[in-house]
Amino acid sequence: MEQLHGECVADPYRWLEDTDAAEVQAWVTAQNAYSAHHLDGLPLRDAFARRLEAIWDTPRRSLPQIAASGARVFEANSGLQEQPVLYWQASAKAEARALLDPNAMATDPPVSVGEYALSPDGGLLAYTLSQSGSDWRTLRIRRTDTGEDLPTRIERVKFSSLAWTADSRGIFYARYPEAPANADPLFDPLAHQRLRLHRLNEDGADSAGDHLIREAPEHPRRGFSAQTSEDGQWLWIAAWEGTRHNLLFAQPVDATGRATADAIPLVTRLQHDYAVVGHHQETVFVLTDDGAARGRIVAIDLNAPQRRHWRTLVPESTEVLRDARMVGGRLVVHALRDAASVLRVVSLQGETVHSIPLAGLGTVTGLSGRQNQAALHYGFSTTTVPTRSYRVDLSQTPLAPALVHAPPPRFDAASVVTTRAFATSRDGTRIPVLLTHRRDLDLDRTHPTILYGYGGFNIALTPRFSTRAAAWVDAGGIWAVANLRGGGEYGTPWHEAGIRDNKPQTFDDVIAAAGWLIHNGYTRSEQLALHGASNGGMVVGAVVNRRPDLFAAAVPAVGVMDMLRFHRFSIGWAWKPDYGDPEKAEDFAVLRSYSPYHNIAPNTDYPATLITTADHDDRVSPAHSYKYAARLQWAQSGEAPILLRVERKAGHGAGKGTQQRIAEARDVLAFTAQFTGLAPTVSPVRNTSPTNPD
Repeated sequence: MEQLHGECVADPYRWLEDTDAAEVQAWVTAQNAYSAHHLDGLPLRDAFARRLEAIWDTPRRSLPQIAASGARVFEANSGLQEQPVLYWQASAKAEARALLDPNAMATDPPVSVGEYALSPDGGLLAYTLSQSGSDWRTLRIRRTDTGEDLPTRIERVKFSSLAWTADSRGIFYARYPEAPANADPLFDPLAHQRLRLHRLNEDGADSAGDHLIREAPEHPRRGFSAQTSEDGQWLWIAAWEGTRHNLLFAQPVDATGRATADAIPLVTRLQHDYAVVGHHQETVFVLTDDGAARGRIVAIDLNAPQRRHWRTLVPESTEVLRDARMVGGRLVVHALRDAASVLRVVSLQGETVHSIPLAGLGTVTGLSGRQNQAALHYGFSTTTVPTRSYRVDLSQTPLAPALVHAPPPRFDAASVVTTRAFATSRDGTRIPVLLTHRRDLDLDRTHPTILYGYGGFNIALTPRFSTRAAAWVDAGGIWAVANLRGGGEYGTPWHEAGIRDNKPQTFDDVIAAAGWLIHNGYTRSEQLALHGASNGGMVVGAVVNRRPDLFAAAVPAVGVMDMLRFHRFSIGWAWKPDYGDPEKAEDFAVLRSYSPYHNIAPNTDYPATLITTADHDDRVSPAHSYKYAARLQWAQSGEAPILLRVERKAGHGAGKGTQQRIAEARDVLAFTAQFTGLAPTVSPVRNTSPTNPD
């Protein structure tokens, strides 16, 4: 027990926070063995594995990243390759050749490519490598003509952008300092990030010492990202201290990246979000929620950057602005209308000159192009069609998007239907629910259903293809996605309605969506499973604590489960803008009221629960899931199992290999099927967990 803000709080499984300790490792091994004993025998496990692999086994490629020279790089996966391969082209019509293949790097632990940036002349690729899915990166630079790496090797890179100088000999990046010799045990490895410039000599060798571009010693939690203007004359610097809000500076630079004048402060208060989306002569275009809850794009004169001089180019509307990019001298604006994408082209005077037709209710997955070229590349996906790549010439009228790449179908889209409905939350708010199921499903009876949600960090869940969802629907289940408050589907008010002291409204929304599915005859509690990841994993835990009777199964993945200590693990402190600060009494009271780990009730009949995490997750520490699993196993009074599945040599999700992804999806779907009735009936599995009360 410990006293927190005058309350005695029990934390019997705190010993599991020391994730590298031998006793914790032994406990994890026992948990995995216990889980494997149950998962290996699930009736539909092999069938789901085959179906997932069949759907996954299709060629995929990303949008191109295009250099000033016309050279470009893109990622491609032939189907079941563990990691995508990076390809290089000298021009749009040139033959593509493999430049960087992480699958050929025979390393243990496994590596994956993180960020990458092609130099303006197309001759060099800066890229980062991650081990076991960690957020920590190593920065390397590779020649595109020979495929050879330069000697450059920069460690301690994390949460960094990559941006080249105009002369293609310098790269801007951000890193954290090394721990000093005999460092204090309280040394913070995620403090004092610095933005730096790494220069290369003409022979490709590293020049002496990197140049410090920006730091904030008085703000140890402040981090930086940077992007260069396409003409190479400006460096746009964003400064952040959490997941919300940033400062913005415009730094004049020469072709080598050296400052030619003092930086111009564009935004000096951490009150809103600002993203540079284009630049023309002395004007920079910025997407922001400053003065516009659903977003607007403003034009800022770099000679008169004060806010009172800002000019609104794209005003706020009923749509939510999510992204924009300057292509061919115009702004391509991506917005959401009822959580589905719309795409239009806006002149630099603010006039909408085109609407780009999209192939149904879906999601624009990315935009690519250059300011002085008319070719726009974009990706688009729906719930039944994987991401396809399109190219459209913005100088033509009417616009005629051309299909560039479409994965061969491994899923019969015509046999599936997606509909949108609205549930009513406890306070009367309408909650969108997107339902996907087979067209021939008999809706006169109920069916096993997975309800998926996120509801946090201004992230929008929009209609897009999911291999996991496709396999579930193909097997006869219903896949439902709820747009919860806290997400970004309807702008800042929707986001703020599900953060800090409003966070419980997110849980109300889940319960309302589940109730709507039941009331309208789609499913029953005995057939309903709740699934979510990261923040969504926390939502699953909090909702199941409130209504364990509402679900037959629950799958919280890489969840934030200890809301009283989340700020003590890795980058958790950056989540305070959404969650609040446990060190403050007023925030503590709210967090204590729903923290999944702390609100587990002993002797309760909880639904069958599969908790998934990874041992190298340094975004959301696996300790969250370890502690939650141990306490839930101790509290379970019913027959349903509480399982913990810990992926080895993997992180929060990025960089996870294809076979790891398929195996996890296989186990999640087979487990869910077993306890929602999609699988053949078998004898109930008793809860005989290896965890004893501490």
